[in-house]
Amino acid sequence: MKPRYLFPSDYMADPSANVFNGRLYIYPSHDWEAGAAFDDDGGHFQMKDYHVLSLDDVENGDVTDHGVILDVSQVAWAEKQMWDNDVVEKNGKYYLIFSAKDYNGVFHLGVAVADKPEGPFVPQEQPMRGSMSIDPCVFKDEDGQIYVYFGGLWGGQLQWYQAPQKLLKEGGVDLGPAADKKTQLFAPADVPALSSFVVRLSDDVMQFAEAPHSVVVLDENGEPLKLATRIASSRPHGCISITVNTISLTLLVTAICSAMLSVTILMDRSPIRASSSIPSWAGPPITLS
Repeated sequence: MKPRYLFPSDYMADPSANVFNGRLYIYPSHDWEAGAAFDDDGGHFQMKDYHVLSLDDVENGDVTDHGVILDVSQVAWAEKQMWDNDVVEKNGKYYLIFSAKDYNGVFHLGVAVADKPEGPFVPQEQPMRGSMSIDPCVFKDEDGQIYVYFGGLWGGQLQWYQAPQKLLKEGGVDLGPAADKKTQLFAPADVPALSSFVVRLSDDVMQFAEAPHSVVVLDENGEPLKLATRIASSRPHGCISITVNTISLTLLVTAICSAMLSVTILMDRSPIRASSSIPSWAGPPITLS
C-alpha cells in the first residue's frame, strides 16, 4: 500500500479507526493555530472540536469530512483541550468517549451519544464519575462488555493518580508536574513504570462500572517494565522494527500504536483479550484520595 495523506487540508491528530456498517470511520483530534505558547504539558494544543472522516476504500477512496461532530462550547463541564477520543457502538447507538480539561484545569473523560457514526453527538452534562487523564481507547468484547483504556503522563496528568515506588527530590526520571502544578516529580529509573489504566464501563456506557485497574506489562523475565527500559520489538510481514527508550508504559503504548497506524486501519483493531471479571493482565484497582 502506498502511503498517502488522508486529509492534507487541515491539522488532524490522534486518529482512532472503526468500521461501522461496512465503512471506515476515523475519529481524530482537530488542532488549530490557537496562538498559545509552547510548554512541556501540551498547553499549546488547544483542540476545541472533533470531526469525523470516512471512506470505503482505504487505498484509493475519497475521504469525506463530515464536519464538526462535537464542539467544546456544547460540553457544559469542559473548558478546553478536547484531546484524543474513540467511538463504540452498542444497540444501534454510537458513544464518543473523549478527554477534555475542565474549568479547574483537570482532565476527565466525557461521553457524547449519536444515532449515526457521523454524528452529531450530544454530550452528557457531567464527565464520567471518577475519570481522569487522557487518550481513551475503547474495546468492545465478544460478550458485549465495553472497556476503556486511558492515561498519559505530564500534561495528561496520569502521575497525579499513582505514585512510583520511590520519589527523588531531583534527578532520575522526570515524571512531570504534581497535582499542585508546582512540584516536579522525579523517580529512580529502576522502579516499575507508571501504568495506564483499564476500566469496564456500565451497561449504558455512561459511567465506570468499577474502579480502574493498572495495565501491567511484563518484561522477558516476567517483571513489570521499569521507568527506563530499552525495548526492541520486531514486527512480522515486513513491518518495521521498533526500538524505543521509554519512561512509562503510556509512552510505550504510544510508540507501538503510532508505528501500527497503517496496520490498524487496514486490519481493524484486535486489542488485548478482556473479560467481565478482573483481567489477568490488570493490577489491583487504584484508590483515589
